[in-house]
Amino acid sequence: MCGLLSGCTAAARTAAGTDGTCALGGLPPQATETVHRIESGGPFPYPRNDGVVFGNYEGRLPQHDRGYYHEYTVPTPGLSHRGTRRIITGGTPLTHPPEFYYTGDHYESFCRIGGV
Repeated sequence: MCGLLSGCTAAARTAAGTDGTCALGGLPPQATETVHRIESGGPFPYPRNDGVVFGNYEGRLPQHDRGYYHEYTVPTPGLSHRGTRRIITGGTPLTHPPEFYYTGDHYESFCRIGGV
């Protein structure tokens, strides 16, 4: 989250407000699709990778016990691989977690998605 967490890039600052949040509607449309998939329990485009525990090894999200965060791929049109865009959720239940974060640069920066 820009302003609150480290690792903010110009792209993340553009998507994030001054408080480090971003609106889901301001993100790529595939992010909205990914949130809907999370809330419905799938299916996911990369079932071996989506929903796995996100370790927060970069330390850019608030510290929590292992297993708190989970990651999901936000597909990038035209790519034949997962790309760099992810949504990270925090907390339980997995289908309605209290926290959603977006990264467009493979964990270099995050914004907390507001209003989800």
